[in-house]
Formats: sequence, C-alpha cells, structure tokens
Amino acid sequence: MHLVRTFTLLPALALAALSAAANPYPSKPITIVVGSSAGSTTDGLARAIGQEITVETKIPVIVDNKPGASGGIAAQAAARAPADGYTIFITTNTTQAANPHLFRKLGYDPVKDFAPVGALVKGWLLLVTNPSVKAQNVTELAALAKKQPLTFGAGSSSARVASELFQQMTHTQLTYVPYKANPQAIIELVGGQTDMMIVDLTTSLPQVKAGKLKVLGISSPKRSALVPDVPTIAEAGLPGYEISYWNAVYAPVGTPAPVVQRINELMQKALATENVRRFVEQNGMEPFTSTPAELATFQAAEYKRWGSVIKTAGIQPE
Repeated sequence: MHLVRTFTLLPALALAALSAAANPYPSKPITIVVGSSAGSTTDGLARAIGQEITVETKIPVIVDNKPGASGGIAAQAAARAPADGYTIFITTNTTQAANPHLFRKLGYDPVKDFAPVGALVKGWLLLVTNPSVKAQNVTELAALAKKQPLTFGAGSSSARVASELFQQMTHTQLTYVPYKANPQAIIELVGGQTDMMIVDLTTSLPQVKAGKLKVLGISSPKRSALVPDVPTIAEAGLPGYEISYWNAVYAPVGTPAPVVQRINELMQKALATENVRRFVEQNGMEPFTSTPAELATFQAAEYKRWGSVIKTAGIQPE
C-alpha cells in the first residue's frame, strides 16, 4: 500500500517521464504523409528517409501518399492526426508558404496546425527554353520578352512563382499557361506550345541532356555540380535572382517537444547516410537541416517572400 500511495502522489511531469521511459519513441509504426504521388521527388525522399529510420530503430515506416489540391489534402490529414509523433508530414514550400496566398480557403493552417520538426533539403530550378527561342542567355531572353510575346508553362507553385519573380526583376510580361503537373508542361515546351519554363532541375535536365531544351541558367546562388557548365541566373544577367523549393518535416501541433526533437534527430541521421545523400545529390538537391525553431523562422520568412511575389504578380486566390 505504501508503494501505491507514493506513486499516486508523484507530480504529472514525473508520471510523464515514467511513461516515456516505459514506451520510448518510436515504439510502433510511423506514418509519413506526403502530398504527392508515388514516384515524385518528395515521395522518393520520404521513402529513402523512412528506410533509414527503420534501419536505425527497427520500427516500420509507412509512406502515405495523398496527392491533390497542391498538397492541401495531405496537409489537412496530417494536421488532424493524433499529436503523438506517429504521423508526420514531409512537405514542401507549396503547402507551408505558397498555398495560403493562392487559395481563398484551406483546410489547414500552415503555422497554427503544425509543430515544425526540421528542414531537410533545398532544390534548384533551371531556366529552360524551346530551342527555337532566339536567346542564348538570360539578358537576351529578357530583351526578347520586351520585343515580342513569350509564354511560360508551370505545373507547380514553385515553377509559377519562379517565373513571376523573373518577370518582376526583368520588368517583362510573359503569358502564363497552366498545367496540372510540370512533366506535362515540359512535354509541351519541347513540342513548342510554350516558350520557356523555370522548373525543378530533375524534371528538366533529361530533356536538356537530350538536346530537346536549351538551358540558360540555374536558380541557385552558386553553380550545381550536376550542371557545372550552367551559370546561375544571377551571373547570367539577373543579379540577385535566387529561388529554391524545399522539403521539411512537420508534426501535428501539440506533439510533445521531446518527441519532436527525437524525430529531428532521426531525420538528420537519415540524411547523413550514404543512400539518402546519394538520392539528394542525384536529384539536384542539397541537405538543408535545421532545428525546429530554425524551421519556424525560415518558414515565416518564406511565407512572407512567396506572398510578396504572388501579390505583386496580381495572382488572385482561387
């Protein structure tokens, strides 16, 4: 009786500590929600990381693909999951920085509904044109756009906003042609239905290597090892131009801080493995890790930046 009485008088924090010790995280399968279909870069990254977490913890990791509504379906599902660390969200700047400015109504709040866990990677975009476009560099392209109408395709918020930023910085006006996905937009760019795109490197590079598209620059602050001969857009004639897409990890708001920290540690360990490093490099990305607090600060800055470009472009929320 004495032992039972002593236990019942323990403060709540001590009880929580005992519970955590009895059930260390993770102790059951983890689900990673992804807002794109199987085979996408984000899906591949989630699967590569999940595999390494399983190796580290011996706990199964399941990737749950929920494409649609520019990642909004997945974001809503992840936000409504139990805040216990067993459902986490690997997502992009689309859901956490762009969507609030592109949609009148969202089924989630990118800040209030999530606990930031940590950044993962950054990726860069190539400025590509149909070979028939008579411009050999960024300066010539901007000059051409001022003389004749040019069109650009985009099948993602990153591709759309990257081209809008290009217009704003070059004081040009291009005609936007929307697509459901970037691969479809690339096909029509190759076919000459549009003139140019600024699109993720992995989607466009195969067509560049095949000689079906002309590349004028990359959106990174320095040249990429995957395309060392391609200048940055900034050095090719547009100083200050830089834009990236990024992946980060979030948990439902209310997830205990020790669990958030443990997920962050597992993610960083996974990113340091050879398999994940190879996947990141082959897809033209680079590691971009952070603490939960640093991700919150970064997301706030990105939210403001993407919102500014979208507002200046006069894009009306759908």
